[in-house]
Amino acid sequence: MTDMLFPDLVIALVQTDLYWKDRTANLAMLEEKIMNLPHMVDLIILPEMFTTGFTMDAAEVAEPMNFITTKWMCQMAAQTQSVITGSLVIKEGNSFFNRLLWVRPDGRVSKYDKRHLFRMADEDAHYTMGLQREVLSLKGWKILPQICYDLRFPVWSRNQVVNKDLEYDLVFYVASWPSPRINAWDILLQARAVENLSYSIGVNRVGKDGNAVPYSGHSAAYNFKGEKMVFSENKEEILFVNLDHKALKDYRDKFPAWLDADGFQLKV
Repeated sequence: MTDMLFPDLVIALVQTDLYWKDRTANLAMLEEKIMNLPHMVDLIILPEMFTTGFTMDAAEVAEPMNFITTKWMCQMAAQTQSVITGSLVIKEGNSFFNRLLWVRPDGRVSKYDKRHLFRMADEDAHYTMGLQREVLSLKGWKILPQICYDLRFPVWSRNQVVNKDLEYDLVFYVASWPSPRINAWDILLQARAVENLSYSIGVNRVGKDGNAVPYSGHSAAYNFKGEKMVFSENKEEILFVNLDHKALKDYRDKFPAWLDADGFQLKV
């Protein structure tokens, strides 16, 4: 493993209710929360489909890239000097994507399209599946973004060995994960940290959506040993967590299970 160490990451997990299919109201609400953060952070994580709630009405709520929400995220990132991320409905050509945007303070935008579409809600019938994993960088940290249902598929988030080092240091999930299955969310989010020797973060929403589906939060961060760092149950709350790169490196050096990992190639 590399000997290089990077500064700590300070991350804000925004657990919130959402206005149903009302982009204007959601952006105004989130802007107030973001601009009133009590201190500087490096990364602000918003839930899945944070402009609308989890909806299959893709044609009704979609927007193109570099439109209202992208520009809003660029503005928020510039004003806070933080990276801002979360997913929304994006239209490209005749296709709709549940797309996570990663917006930096300098205006550069990266994206990740949700790979695993939730067929039990017919998401696969309304959205196009993503084909590309993205490992992003922030202050030297390597970060893997994922979206909700992706959490159930450990191969897609497996921390592979690349150039004699692990591929990423942090995996995070933005979600609209319903209350009836929240126990699976808790278990799997913790498991992703342990099996990948990485930090694992999940940001879920609260409240009920326009289909009366309830959400109970449980946004959380786990360290590389699966130990809970922060957790919030069923309320609107912004959690803050500080990730220590030296602690991560020391643990990987002391317990290098990753050296015995099975090699494989993903088919996309």
